[in-house]
Amino acid sequence: MKSEKIITPFNGYVAIVLLVLTAAVIAYGVSTHNSLLIGCCIPVLILLLSGLMTITPNSSRVLLLFGKYRGSVKENGLFWINPLFSRSTYSLRARNFESDKIKVNDKMGNPILISVILVYRIRDTFKVAFEVDDYGTFIKIQTDSAVRKLAGSFPYDHFEDETATVTLSTNFDDVNRALESELTERLEIAGIEVVESRIGYLAYAPEIAHSMLRRQQASAVVAARHKIVEGAVGMVESALQLLSDKKIIEFDEDKKAAMVSNLMVVLCGDSETKPVINTGTLSQ
Repeated sequence: MKSEKIITPFNGYVAIVLLVLTAAVIAYGVSTHNSLLIGCCIPVLILLLSGLMTITPNSSRVLLLFGKYRGSVKENGLFWINPLFSRSTYSLRARNFESDKIKVNDKMGNPILISVILVYRIRDTFKVAFEVDDYGTFIKIQTDSAVRKLAGSFPYDHFEDETATVTLSTNFDDVNRALESELTERLEIAGIEVVESRIGYLAYAPEIAHSMLRRQQASAVVAARHKIVEGAVGMVESALQLLSDKKIIEFDEDKKAAMVSNLMVVLCGDSETKPVINTGTLSQ
């Protein structure tokens, strides 16, 4: 397999000087009616004009001579090349590509919608010109394939796989590094350099999104309840200990159980509690 060959063409400003001199000689021939001089200089003038080429910054030209690769020009400026060379222009600037949202299954088999944003640029003009048919289509297909592989390698979140160390929805840096590594390997054949790749959109597929939202809400409620009960137990324990230390009242086991029950209802209830005044004794 061939590789990119960088060449530096003839200086275009020197060609401009020669062009001006040739034009002056033709003008002299016209003034002196020297048809032989004019006939010799006109082909040279056409040759000089057709060989001029300008290259802007971050652009390149791939040069072919009758189908044979002769080299690539990446230096910007004014140049003169063999007029018989065919020239293909390729931009070396960084470009953005955002994939379509595709439905794939994560590691646990849940359908999700995902898209990625890819920042890339052409690194090897020979590969991009001759190793793939259409590098734009090649990038799109390989990106979709890499996204499917990435989604199947990690769960969406920790709800389905609590032992997972990396998930699509939380460990963005690790997931993006894995995606970048996969795309770099896939696009190497086309001479494409991956500057950056990251997940642009991630969500459950519509058919399970509502169920997953309810599950997340239920998990949040359970976690909140656990925290409330944990705090209420500590408060009840502190209250009983304080009453015992100050010897304000002596509780037997039944009265202690009743007080604990009442305090837990007050502290853990969803609605505001209404006090009931007992005008008798605690035993009534």
